[in-house]
Parts: sequence; C-alpha cells; structure tokens
Amino acid sequence: MAEGTPVITADSRAWRYGDGLFETIKYGNNTLQYADEHFSRLWKGLQLLQFEIPKLFTPEKLGDEILKTVQKNKLTHARVRLAVFRGEGGLYDAKSHQPNFIIQTWPIQANTGSFNENGLTLCIYQDALKTCDTFSNIKHNNYLPYMMGALFAKSMQCNDAIILNTHRRICDSTIANIFMIKDKIIYTPPLQEGCVAGIMRKTLIQKLKEIGIEVNELPLTIEMILNAEEVFLTNSIINIQWVSGIQNKTYSGQQTREIIGLLQQKNLL
Repeated sequence: MAEGTPVITADSRAWRYGDGLFETIKYGNNTLQYADEHFSRLWKGLQLLQFEIPKLFTPEKLGDEILKTVQKNKLTHARVRLAVFRGEGGLYDAKSHQPNFIIQTWPIQANTGSFNENGLTLCIYQDALKTCDTFSNIKHNNYLPYMMGALFAKSMQCNDAIILNTHRRICDSTIANIFMIKDKIIYTPPLQEGCVAGIMRKTLIQKLKEIGIEVNELPLTIEMILNAEEVFLTNSIINIQWVSGIQNKTYSGQQTREIIGLLQQKNLL
C-alpha cells in the first residue's frame, strides 16, 4: 500500500502500549544481509513477549514478503524496517496474541556502511535511563530513552547520543552499539548492561577474535569512554563508524580504520 496509508486503529495495542518489536535489515547485492541473525533475534523477542506464532508465520514467509516489497519499490539498496505487533485490545484483554506485521523500505546509497571520513560527534544523554532486564536486549517498541536521546542529540547538534543504563554506565547509542579502544584492546558493554543485542555487534566481536584482536565485554563508565583512545559505533546498516568527539573529548580514527582494513583484507567485512 502507499506510504502514509493507515494500517492500525486507535484500539491497537501497538499504539496504546508499544506492544511489539522490530528489526532493521540492510538489503543489497540482491540479498537481505545477516537475515538468519535478524530473524533469530526477532523470534527470541516474539517468545519473550508471549506471542502465539502460527505455523505459516515463518522467517521464510517474512523474508519473501520483504523481498517482494523491496522489488515492488524498485530498490537495489535499501533499509528495511520490519515491525511485528499485537492487534487490538485493552491491557488485560488482547483480542489475539498472534502477530501482525508491517514492512517499510527506504533507499540507501550503495556505499552506505563504508568508512566515514568525517567522524561522528556524540553527546551523553542522562535524563532517561535504560533498564537492565529480560527485555533490554531485544528491539521492542518501548523506545522512550532512545527517542528522547535522539531529540537531545539534535538539540545539541550531535550526530547521536550515548544512552546510559540505570547504573549510569554506558549502554549504547540511540541507533547503535558502542565500542572503545584503549591500549590496543577493544571494549564494549556486555549484554547484561542493557544494550541491544546488535547483529553487527555480535558479528564484529566474533570476527575480531578470529584475526587475533582482543575484545573484552566490560561495564564502561563515562570516565572510561572519555579516556579512551578511540570510539566507534556499529549497527547492521552503518557497519562500523568512527567517533571524532564526545563532549569536549576528541578522538582519532586511525586504529578503527586499520581494523576495518584488516577485516576487509580477510573478507570478514
């Protein structure tokens, strides 16, 4: 259907309560990139949110529907947003626990995800803290800290904002997982710190270890990130993007560039 066409009613639990979750998937080279990992995370989220999954509601079915949408919109490179949500009903009386879904696509440049020559600037958002609970690692629709962090970043003229958890430690950014480099060791918050279980985060940790680069999953404080040598962000659309500054701290991107080069040399990125 055309963009802007209403697809939910005022009684939708997705609208009322944020009762659902989503995946953002990159399409290019005639394929959905990291599709298995995305659908695995989605299915884990559906189980956590106690959806009743019909037999015909499968990753293969959703993958086919996404490809049809991409092709219908005549896109060769795209960002795909797959939203899955419960239907109508009140807080205690959902009419059905079976999933509904919406697929949206947007064109992106063919080189999206290549090394960013101009580093990103970040700010630290402290007014809404993310909890560290069973649901923290999935991409659910209860998005308030990220939404307010994005508004804050825009008001501060930053590219993105760092989100803190309820311990006031580094969680992630509004759209990405966060990594830092110190003494040639890479650090990133563990999943227990409340960050989204990013597809690129998981993939990068595995691939860095394959080429002999030490990666530690460790709780990170604001002080630690400001004393890092370099910082970079990852998600499945941007791949790896280096950060040039956080508040008054500046970073170089040289080590990040070298790491990307090593991964590309071994066809791991």
